[in-house]
Amino acid sequence: MKRPTRILAAIGILLTVGITASWGAWRLSKSRAHQLFGTLVTRVETPDSLVALTFDDGPTIPYTDSVLHILAEYQVPATFFVIGTALTDHPDVAARIVAAGHELGNHSHSHRRMVLKTPRFVRREIEQTDRLIQAAGQSGAPPFRPPYGKRLVVLPWYLARADRPTILWDLEPDSYPGIAREPERIVQYVLNRARPGSIVLLHVEVRARATSRAALPEIIEGLRHRGYQFVTVSELLRRTSTL
Repeated sequence: MKRPTRILAAIGILLTVGITASWGAWRLSKSRAHQLFGTLVTRVETPDSLVALTFDDGPTIPYTDSVLHILAEYQVPATFFVIGTALTDHPDVAARIVAAGHELGNHSHSHRRMVLKTPRFVRREIEQTDRLIQAAGQSGAPPFRPPYGKRLVVLPWYLARADRPTILWDLEPDSYPGIAREPERIVQYVLNRARPGSIVLLHVEVRARATSRAALPEIIEGLRHRGYQFVTVSELLRRTSTL
């Protein structure tokens, strides 16, 4: 093989390896089944008919208060995965969430994807928001959910060292455009797929998700009719035999 041909072949091999590695890393970063370090939770194994409602990307005005009103009407606890910058803007709303008996979860400070970030960035994103959650009246380390569910190396490594699981979900109806446009389809998606230990993700605090807010009462009524009880994420983890 002539030298230029060998060089081109080597370049081709390196490009193939690089593309393959990048594709694998991208798939791992959003996997619901695997991560490199620590514990990954999408749902839990439990013999009891328990389900956790979780809401991402708040708190917001006025939508968080409307969600709190629905939960109070049905006497249902939930876990609000909050963004640190939003907590800074609305500390009073965060305090109302805690006072109402709900749980605050950490959804990072800036809501930037926590992939290919430095340990310093990851630590700052999590610890700043932990402090804001504690200032709202909640004690202990809150459950953590990465923005967009994305993580690769540094974030799982940090959480594993802190003995904190990565909390994802097994039901996310309003993340699918074909379902999110109609409240009825969101409701049926959840009711048809919920299992004991399910973690439901909804974006009811986002302005554009009016259909999700409209679906929430029927989701609660439908799951309750099927014998489900509602718990926070932390309570769900305590009530399971294995993670």
